[in-house]
Amino acid sequence: MRMTLVLLLAFTSLVHAAATSGCAPADADGDGGTEGEGEGEGEGEGEGEGEGEGEGEGEGEGEGEGEGEGEGEGEGDCAASVGTATFADALSPTSELHVSESGDDGTGDGSPGSPLRSIGAAVDAAIPGTAIVVHAGSYAGEFLSNLQGTALAPMWLGGAPGEAKPVIAGGGEGLHLQRARFAVIHDLIVTGATANGINADDGGDVNDVSASQFVVFEHLEIEDIGSGGNQDCLKLSGINDFVVRNNSFQSCSVGGSGVDMVGCHHGVIARNTFALGGNAVQTKGGTTDIVVRANVVDGANGRALNVGGSTGFEFFRPALDAVAENAEARRIFADANVIIEAAEAIAFVGCVDCRAANNTILFPTTRVFRILQETVSTVDYSFAPASDSAVSNNLVVYTTAEIVNAGRMLNIGANTDAASFTFTNNLWYATDDPSAAPALPDVVEVGSIHGQDPAVDTGDASDPRPQAGSPAIGAGVAVAGIDRDLTETCWLDPPSIGALEVD
Repeated sequence: MRMTLVLLLAFTSLVHAAATSGCAPADADGDGGTEGEGEGEGEGEGEGEGEGEGEGEGEGEGEGEGEGEGEGEGEGDCAASVGTATFADALSPTSELHVSESGDDGTGDGSPGSPLRSIGAAVDAAIPGTAIVVHAGSYAGEFLSNLQGTALAPMWLGGAPGEAKPVIAGGGEGLHLQRARFAVIHDLIVTGATANGINADDGGDVNDVSASQFVVFEHLEIEDIGSGGNQDCLKLSGINDFVVRNNSFQSCSVGGSGVDMVGCHHGVIARNTFALGGNAVQTKGGTTDIVVRANVVDGANGRALNVGGSTGFEFFRPALDAVAENAEARRIFADANVIIEAAEAIAFVGCVDCRAANNTILFPTTRVFRILQETVSTVDYSFAPASDSAVSNNLVVYTTAEIVNAGRMLNIGANTDAASFTFTNNLWYATDDPSAAPALPDVVEVGSIHGQDPAVDTGDASDPRPQAGSPAIGAGVAVAGIDRDLTETCWLDPPSIGALEVD
């Protein structure tokens, strides 16, 4: 790979260091699976679409007893705003249950001296406010339906402080979480599952927005998942008010995604790293109000960010409306991400009112942007076309040997409303033909910059920011709701183009 994982790791250290710095981010803010092995449907969820969507439902409007996941559109002063805060950040467990390879589900009571053996036994015994502490070792996958805390007494499930992360290895699914609420899943390694790594769903409660709500996934390492088909490292179906932050997703199935969302609402995907696999992030099946920000994607074999998608009608959350116009996705915001050597960088697929802003896209191998419509209206249901979306302040470094024509720079499919998209202040630079101008069929870009070297050292992981004299510096346009870059540095006014502000 031209950039290699060395650059990914360097970016990762920058992003994770920023997570503890003073200038924090201000973001917004299932599938079936059988018990244990997780191969198919789940506890009668009837998931599984043709594309393997695995769904359940729920409007996911973010009600419930808690504060929600903190992000919002990031209005207000950058230095003073809060960031990827979650409902659980200021809370602490009131009790603990310990799980260890040396434990016993029959005789153990969950104390440090008498631990349980399985995660499932600990979850069954837990009450709100409990931290399930899984000690270093190897554990089997589990189907968990009782991980339900409250707004003031969540449940925590994760590794023990100061120990190596426990490993959930092999099997069909690593963890299947059904109807989880007010829960934090953290500090685990999930590897080698033949289906999904972690599968979280609403149990088929399509119209219950609180069925699975206020869930945090953080500091997870999910890797080597699936068998090459539509399996995902993290599968979310009908989850509402959630945060996925500071995780690593590597070698997810090439036919699936790192994080796949079907009918999810009010969520944040932030400060994660994705390496290899198919898509990095996919949002579809009626998904709304998701911020995908400050992530690093290296070597996606599919679409790095699939903003929208294609979903079987029975899997939409909420259920499709026979009168109003439906959409695969609405208000998905992809901001300040770095995308390295993806087959396709960003695709708007049936997405309405969506955005790609301040992303740095390095050496895409097939296409840069796509505007597509894969779910079309029928006699029963009407679908809005991909429309009314914005592409602003993105820095694209490419070669004309790979992006050889207008259709590869911007591919527009049938049944879309490409004319309603706005392209503003993007910087395009072909390393093998510096004078090349981007060809953008059917759209008119305002403030385009091309033919100027952005002065980003794509071969040096030590400092990926625009260097002094870069035409990207101060050349962006202010975008409402974006106040920090990849490393949580506050944007200048006007901001730079790309995912990183100048020092």
